[in-house]
Amino acid sequence: MGKVILKAQDLDGYLTGADKGIIQDMNERFDKVLKRFAVLSDSAGDREKGKATEELIGLYNELGHAMREIVANEPRVHVYSFETPREVHGEVSRLIAKLRDVRTEHPEFLYYTQRAYELLFNFAFGSTADKKKNHIVVKTPVTLPLQNYAVHKIPDVDDRIENSVMCVMLRGALLPAMIMSKEIQEYSSHGYVTPFALFKISRDDTKVESNMEYVLNLDLSYFDPAQLDGKDLFFADPMNATGGSLVTVVKYILDQGVKPRSIKFFNVISVLKGALRIVRALETAEIYTLWMDPILNSKAYILPGLGDAGDRINGHDNGEKPRNIIQLIADYGATIVSLYREQVRKIEQTVLGG
Repeated sequence: MGKVILKAQDLDGYLTGADKGIIQDMNERFDKVLKRFAVLSDSAGDREKGKATEELIGLYNELGHAMREIVANEPRVHVYSFETPREVHGEVSRLIAKLRDVRTEHPEFLYYTQRAYELLFNFAFGSTADKKKNHIVVKTPVTLPLQNYAVHKIPDVDDRIENSVMCVMLRGALLPAMIMSKEIQEYSSHGYVTPFALFKISRDDTKVESNMEYVLNLDLSYFDPAQLDGKDLFFADPMNATGGSLVTVVKYILDQGVKPRSIKFFNVISVLKGALRIVRALETAEIYTLWMDPILNSKAYILPGLGDAGDRINGHDNGEKPRNIIQLIADYGATIVSLYREQVRKIEQTVLGG
C-alpha cells in the first residue's frame, strides 16, 4: 500500500493570515522568556537570578492571558485551565510541572500520564451539561450482618462514548490510548471496550519545523476504514506539537470515504500553532488539552514542553531495530498489561487477527 506524506508547507496552507500573525506574536513574546532562561542557566548571582525569576513569572502570566484570549475565539479548542473553575487549576498545574521536570523518572512519568488522561476524560465527558446519571451497584467485601452492596452515581455518557474507536498514532500515543479506552470502559454502563485502529505515523526528524514531513506507513498500520465510518474517532497523544500527524491520518481516512460522526483529540500539552492548524484543516475536529504552550522551536519541539514524551513513556528504541507494537506492550510490564488487559486483548486482535 505504501506511504502517505504531508509536508509542513501544505499544513501551513490551512492557516489564515491572522493565525500567522498570532504565531509570530507568540514567538516574539517567547524570545523575552528565553533571555530570562539564559540568566537562570548561567553563573549569575542570586540577586540577578531572583530578578530574572520574577520577570519570568510575569512573562508567563502574560503568555497565559494572551493564549486564553486567542482560544476564546476557537470553540473547538478546549483547554482545561481556560474552561474550568480556578479552584481546580492547582492540581493540573502541579501535574504538568511533574511531567515537565527533568528529574521525573520513568515510573513516575507513567503515573502522572495516567492521572493526566483521567482528568482529560472527565474534562471532556464527566462534567457534561445534562443531568442524566447512571447507577452502579457494587458488591463489597463486607458480609456481616449480611452481604453488603454500595450504590454510586456517575454521569450517563453512554451515547457519547459507546460509539467510539481509539485511533492510535504510534508510538508515544499507545499507552495514552489504552488509558483513555479504560476510562471509557469504566464509565460505560455496558463495560464498552473500544475497538482500536493503529496508524504508523512518524515525523522525518532529519528535517526542521519549516520543511517537516509527516509519513503515514500504511504497510505497518492496522485498521479497516469500513469500521471507522459513522464512528466517534478518539485520538490520544500526550503532545500536540505541529498537528501534522493527526491531520495526515484524518485526511487519509476521509479520502477513503470514511465519514466519522465526530473526531476528538486528547493531549496533555498542546502548542498553540498545532491547535490552530488542526481546527483549520479539519472542520469538525475538537481538541481537549490540559495545558497550552506558546511556541515550537526550529526542530518542531514544544517550548517549554517536556522533551520526547514517547521516549519518556516507552523508553528508547534501537534505531535499527525498533520494537513492534506487541514488543512495546510487553515492555510495559505485567502491572500495566494486567491493568489494561481488555485493551491489550483488543490491540492484539487488531494486529494479529482473530
